[in-house]
Amino acid sequence: MNGEIMAAEIKEQPAVLDRILRDGRPRAQEAARSVRARRPRFVLFVARGTSDHAALYAKYLVETRLGLPAGLASPSTMTVYDARPDLRDVLVVAVSQSGASPDIVEPVNRARAAGAVTVAVTNSADSPLANAAEFHLDVLAGPERAVAATKTYTAELLTLFCFIEALAGRNSEEAAALPECATMLLGREEEVARLAVRYRFAEQMVVTARGYNYPTARESALKLMETSYVVAHAFSGADLLHGPMAMIDRGFPVIAVAPEGPGSASLTPVLERLRDLGADTLVLGDPALVRLGRVGFPVQELGPEWLTPILAILPIQQLAWHLARERASDPDRPRGLNKVTETW
Repeated sequence: MNGEIMAAEIKEQPAVLDRILRDGRPRAQEAARSVRARRPRFVLFVARGTSDHAALYAKYLVETRLGLPAGLASPSTMTVYDARPDLRDVLVVAVSQSGASPDIVEPVNRARAAGAVTVAVTNSADSPLANAAEFHLDVLAGPERAVAATKTYTAELLTLFCFIEALAGRNSEEAAALPECATMLLGREEEVARLAVRYRFAEQMVVTARGYNYPTARESALKLMETSYVVAHAFSGADLLHGPMAMIDRGFPVIAVAPEGPGSASLTPVLERLRDLGADTLVLGDPALVRLGRVGFPVQELGPEWLTPILAILPIQQLAWHLARERASDPDRPRGLNKVTETW
């Protein structure tokens, strides 16, 4: 049956999260102690694709939980334009599932030579990226064979959370409930399958969120594009209220990722505007916001908002899988894509 590999890897995620909390967190805390002693004043993330969304989540954490400025690097400034920035007192964190892409490895080599503290977050301990960085954090997801990343994405999120919390001097104990919550969410797959039927003939879609879950919106759009070939656009709710709202008309499909928290609460005027326009809005998250959509997937008690991106992506991974099957596509092998994309 097409999609068996991706389906199995989606179901592995509670076990992966548990493994990180048990075995990965102590390693992240050890690395964080060494990094903290170097007192970096800025954090720069280097990533592509799905890992770039994990890096964006980490950027939110650094700015809100650690209190340091953070940014996302443009790898091509080094690999194409031969830039050699002064990176003294900078923590450079490179995130890559495979750790094999040259346009991630080369910036880390240059960053280390330029005086940065370098950390690699990968699913491959013997990869070029892991060897290039001063510190390596293994996300412990195990081999991922489906082209569309699922378990490695949530593993990157949790590993980054544990590392950043340790940098801030916290032990990340609040993450203990994640494996159980993930099991609960994945157990609602029949609901997700029914939602997928709704979008069988969709050609375009918008995914929106705010705050910590904006990276989830971007990852959701990517999953829908690479498995179901629907043209999916991700917007921050704040940006959607501006120019992009002009393309929304009656029946236009929108997915709003809105677990409980201040970020999702700030989506209220966006959801009200979408309702007024007659958009076919699916609200995933806060039951108080679900009523503003045409259809809802209410979710409660996922813990503090900064942890909800690790969980909110799960039903959307299932949605992408079921939608691909509805559209007679193989989610394990999206056309024209490879597991590792090597660019410069």
